[in-house]
Amino acid sequence: MITFVEGTLVERQPSRIVVSCSGVGYDVAIPLSTFDHLPAEGESCRVLTRLIVREDAHLLFGFATREERALFDLLLAVTRVGPKLALAILSGLSVSQIRRAIAFQDSGMLASISGVGKKTAERIVVELKDKIERGVSDDGWLPAKGGAGGFLDESVAALVALGYTRGEAQEAVARAVKQKGPGASTTEDVLRQVLASTV
Repeated sequence: MITFVEGTLVERQPSRIVVSCSGVGYDVAIPLSTFDHLPAEGESCRVLTRLIVREDAHLLFGFATREERALFDLLLAVTRVGPKLALAILSGLSVSQIRRAIAFQDSGMLASISGVGKKTAERIVVELKDKIERGVSDDGWLPAKGGAGGFLDESVAALVALGYTRGEAQEAVARAVKQKGPGASTTEDVLRQVLASTV
């Protein structure tokens, strides 16, 4: 298993890079989120990797963070989601946005990504909703187990009714949950926190 590649960045494109390591050039496919973190060509770089071996090829995929790579692995576990589509998903939304879409069972957000159809988006939500860890994560998110999804969904709907876009509402609810912690247990708790933070 190749865990990471470190060397000189020889070639830099939005969907792939070439890294020279001890005289060997590694062709690595990447999502756009990783491209944004790359240095200029000719400089040293280090990317986390995942090697996928097929009968006709050895494919190397690179990521800027462990969170990206972990989500890539989860997406590959979904029926009919291959590496190309998993990269497209990571290119279309941030890790936090994907996690929130799954937790809120918002297949529409995933379906908005080019190449992801409605059925595939629904399958991703169904198969991964129980694999998103519960508790406050790095982005302040609460996954869907334990009955939390109901008041979180209601909170988002209430904010949308107040004029927020769905994306803005989800961001605001995530921040409120992180700030409020265990005290955020009802729709009213979340809305109070959101509105208090905007005053």
